[in-house]
Amino acid sequence: MGITLTLTGHQTDLGGGFVVRRMLPAAARQSVGPFIFFDHFGPVVQTPSMNSDVRPHPHIGLATVTYLYEGAMMHRDSLGTVQRIEPGAINWMSAGRGIVHSERTPDDLKHADRRTHGLQLWVALPQAREESAPTFAHTPAADIPEVTEQGAAIRVLVGSAWGVTSPVQPLSPTLYLDIRLAAGQSLTLPKLAEEAALYAVDQALTLDGEVVAAHTMVVLDDGGVLANGADTEVRLVIIGGAPLDGHRFMWWNFASSQKERITQAAQDWENGLFKSVPGDDQERIELPAKRPY
Repeated sequence: MGITLTLTGHQTDLGGGFVVRRMLPAAARQSVGPFIFFDHFGPVVQTPSMNSDVRPHPHIGLATVTYLYEGAMMHRDSLGTVQRIEPGAINWMSAGRGIVHSERTPDDLKHADRRTHGLQLWVALPQAREESAPTFAHTPAADIPEVTEQGAAIRVLVGSAWGVTSPVQPLSPTLYLDIRLAAGQSLTLPKLAEEAALYAVDQALTLDGEVVAAHTMVVLDDGGVLANGADTEVRLVIIGGAPLDGHRFMWWNFASSQKERITQAAQDWENGLFKSVPGDDQERIELPAKRPY
C-alpha cells in the first residue's frame, strides 16, 4: 500500500473572510520533501465588498510558490518586482535573508464579482542557502511542460516526471505536479521522489483501492494505481522531493534552521529594518501579539 499517513488539515481565516485549507505544517508531519507549508484556497466567488488583499509582510528562509486555477493577483515585492499572477503560471519567490511582498486584487477586477482558486506553498531553503540574496522568478503557463499518460494530463510545475523537466529552478530536489485524471480512468504512479504526498483538490479518488477524500493529503510510501470512479474529471497535485536537511523552526512568515534567526527577523520587522515594497509602502501587516519562542 502506498499511503503511510493521511492529513485532513484545518481551516484558517486569513482575514476578510478569506478561508484556506491548511495541510502543512501538521502535528503529525512538518514537511514533505522541502515543502513546509501547503494552503488551498477557494474556489470562492468574491464580491467587490470583500477585501482579501494581503498587505506587505516579510519572509526569511523559504521560497513561496504560488499557483492559481482561477482568478488573478498582483504581486509586488521589495526587489521592485511587479507581476500579475494568472492561472497556470508558477511564481517562485525565494526570500533568502529577507524579502517583503504584497498580493492584491488587480485593479481591473476590484469592482466585479470574481472567482478565486489556487494553492500557496512554501519550500524551506537548504541550510546553506537560507541567507542567500532574495529573488523572484515568474514562469508563464505556456512554458510549463505537460504530458498525457493513461488518461491523465500531467503538468510538471517543478522538477522532473514522465520524461519531462520544468524550467523552474529550485535550490534542492523538488517535485510539484498538477494532474487532471479523466472520468473512469486510472494512472499508474511510479515512485516519483524520495518523499512525496498527494492532495485531492476537488473530489475523491482512490489509490490502490483506498479512498482519498476531497481536500485530503496522503503521504506516499511508493507508487500505486490512482483511479477516478466518478463521472467527472478529478484534479490532484503531487508534491515532494529530497528530505529537509534538518529541522526547521517556523513562526508567522519566517522559517529557519536557527531559532535565534527567527527572533532576529521579528525584531527587524518591528524596527523597520526590512526594505519596503516600492509603490505599496503605505501600510503593512504588523507582528502577531505573541512573539516567537
